[in-house]
Amino acid sequence: MTSIVLTEFARTRLFPRVPRANTIQDCSPKAFERRLNDESPLRVLDGYAPFCKLHVHRNWTSTRCIALPISDGNRHCLRSAYEARSTEELPVLVRWFEGVEPPVADFLIPILYSREQLAKEGTPIAAEWGIVGCLYTAEPEEIPMAPITMMRNALGVEQGGSGVALDREAYRRSVAFWNAHANWRG
Repeated sequence: MTSIVLTEFARTRLFPRVPRANTIQDCSPKAFERRLNDESPLRVLDGYAPFCKLHVHRNWTSTRCIALPISDGNRHCLRSAYEARSTEELPVLVRWFEGVEPPVADFLIPILYSREQLAKEGTPIAAEWGIVGCLYTAEPEEIPMAPITMMRNALGVEQGGSGVALDREAYRRSVAFWNAHANWRG
């Protein structure tokens, strides 16, 4: 069985000290980690690089879908600002919905990085895999990484990325998806 741990980066985003409606619900970080270690995923998807895997699990929580289609009926709920994911990173332009309530997700898809990659990024772990994020989706499929995340990854570890070069075709698919969808905040 594969060993998986929750990285501190993911813990603060998925399980913030002050709970938010758009993070994982009804589950503690320890219980989440334990479940991923005890339960085999429905599917394992290849990530954007050899060191990245996505484990597809049925949602056992009340966590809601992370992204919603933009429509004429909800476009007025879009907001934007420059924000950083951590104090070490530079702020980038982000966009989200406010005042909307997405459906409960059917799937939780943890994003895993290998022990070797996390060590390269300055986050050593004892387990084989570390959780760096999680998608909450209606379908058992990956949603495209945000264009800015792809750019940050291409900039390298020093800028909060992974050092993976930009794939122009994947970037275009990402832009098409995120031009028609947005995350939400509760």
